[in-house]
Amino acid sequence: MGRLPHDRSHLLIRPEAPGVPTKLFHNSITRWLTAHLSDDMAFDEGSGGVVESMAYSKGDGLVCGKIPIGILVEGFFPSCNLNWFVGDGDVVSTGDRVLSLSGPSASVLSCERVLLNILGRLSGISTLTSEWVGEARGIGVASTRKTAWGLLDKWAVHVGGGLTHRLSRGDALMIKENDLGVISTDSGSGDSIPTAISSIDLEANAEFTVIEVQGPDEAIIAARTWSENQIARNGTEPIVILLDNMGPSACGSTGEVLKSLGLREWCILEGSGGIKREDLPSWAESSGVDVLSSSEVNMNSGTLDFSMLIEGI
Repeated sequence: MGRLPHDRSHLLIRPEAPGVPTKLFHNSITRWLTAHLSDDMAFDEGSGGVVESMAYSKGDGLVCGKIPIGILVEGFFPSCNLNWFVGDGDVVSTGDRVLSLSGPSASVLSCERVLLNILGRLSGISTLTSEWVGEARGIGVASTRKTAWGLLDKWAVHVGGGLTHRLSRGDALMIKENDLGVISTDSGSGDSIPTAISSIDLEANAEFTVIEVQGPDEAIIAARTWSENQIARNGTEPIVILLDNMGPSACGSTGEVLKSLGLREWCILEGSGGIKREDLPSWAESSGVDVLSSSEVNMNSGTLDFSMLIEGI
């Protein structure tokens, strides 16, 4: 399996300018920063003597936060200067220097709490994601749309080696159980999966379409209908079949059946629902899926702890 469509990082960072956020991501970061600073009543006060505050890691992990913290300082604390000693994705240990912030003392003190909140949360997500990726042994690890900090969570998952999955409801087409239920009610038939797939504008959506199924029979119907529609238009893109709450064993047997029917090449299999870190060895050994999606990597990560100390005091 080549590059999975679940990697949407190109919509967050400009491909032609690594490290530079897209308008979509920049606007999202600015909204979050505005809310955080407003809640903390923090602003660039610009008073007091010039000081330098150094951020140190208080644990081992993977750093993330360089882009939003750069926007924080440049856009909201222009009297301050920021200097990094590490980059996004770099590994740090207890006591390592991470960054320094210099400027008027009142501004540095006003900025540091929001800065540390961002650095700690995003680094915590990246650290946990990297651990999941290592334990999944070649299976892709994707987040879901269950996030606390929106696209910032998604970016941290990417920095940790995971996949962002859809950035928003409109980013890619996803047909869920409720959608199929509505189709079945409206059409008065039980053929909701073929009806849903046959109604897709493949020219616009073939690159990344997800359909949620509840068992092997639905997976076969989805893969067969998709293959027939793709063959009719000379298309080659596979559909993502989300195997919901099926567990590694049932996912594995479903994949084998699809393979025996010549349908496996037409689908990307995604395991989802109730996936826990302790079950990753079983998923890696027997599921046969291409990717796992779970909100655990960002919603259950905790934070990586950092402290800031003003030098010379």
